[in-house]
Parts: sequence; C-alpha cells; structure tokens
Amino acid sequence: MNSLRTLALLAAAALIVPAVAVATIDRPAEEKTITLEGVHLCCNACVRAIDEAAKPIEGVAVTCDRDLGTVALVSKDVKILQTTLDAITDAGYHGTPDSDLVIVKDDSGATDKPVESLTLTGLHNCCRGCAVAVEEALGAVEGVETVKAEPRATTVTLSGKVIPLAAVEALNAAGFHVKVQAD
Repeated sequence: MNSLRTLALLAAAALIVPAVAVATIDRPAEEKTITLEGVHLCCNACVRAIDEAAKPIEGVAVTCDRDLGTVALVSKDVKILQTTLDAITDAGYHGTPDSDLVIVKDDSGATDKPVESLTLTGLHNCCRGCAVAVEEALGAVEGVETVKAEPRATTVTLSGKVIPLAAVEALNAAGFHVKVQAD
C-alpha cells in the first residue's frame, strides 16, 4: 500500500512540475518605466528631436511632457531602456533617471582644471529658447565672462577663467548633455 501511495504522488508530481515550468516560461516580462527628470523641452522641436533619437530603437515607448520637463521610457527590456537613454543623451539632452536600472553616461571629458576658453559640443539647441537657456545656465557659472550660443548650433563657446566640469554640470542641470571639444 505504501508503494502505491508513493507511485501516485510521483505521478501527480510528474504532471504538476511541467505545468509550473511552462507557466513560468510563458509569463511575459513586466514593462518597466524610467522617467528622466529635468530635461530641457522648451518647444515642440525639442520633443520631436527626442522622438527622432529614439525612433530607430524597437521595443520602447517614449513620451515627453514639456510642462514637467520629463521623458518617460517604457520597455520590457532594461537593455533597450539603456540604449534609448544613450540615444537621448547623444542627441544633446540630459535628465536624471528616477531609477538605478539605467545610468546617464559621463562622457563629457570635463576636468576641474581652469581654462581660459572652452568649447562644448553635442548640444541640443534647436531654437532661441534653447540658446537662451544655455546662456543663462553658463552665465551663472563662476568665472564665465562671455558665452556664445547661437540657435541651431550644436556647440557653445565660453571664455573667462572657466572650470569645464562646472560648466558641464550647469548645462546638465539645465537639461543639456554636452562634451568638451578638444583643442
């Protein structure tokens, strides 16, 4: 009788274990949402540029909120979220993610050694609103004497006794992602 009971339990387990395994394998991955905060979105052209940067990436939905200065990224794949964030920063935008699933790359090349002149490149600067925001952010940096940010130019030049890292951090805080241009 004991061996019949054991055989019955083994037969039941043989039916249950595969069913549990199939249910686990077939379960779809949960969508993850990352929100970038503090992104410069002064106009519809800024929003379109973010959409264009993310357009080639499959498996992600991107939603910009101009009023809040946020960009929401939704995907089931964390690698796709990171790739999308990288594309947005490559397009000249900067934001702070609300999750540690993704990381904003530190590729500015900025140092804390003062320089007399500094050119920053890779800037998103589609309109006068962008140029004014860039000039205001950099104008508040200690040591900056002049700032030249022309609308639609992807570079900005400043002079004075400038600490590159301070200039980059000021632009990042204003929602722009840039790199130091080598002389």
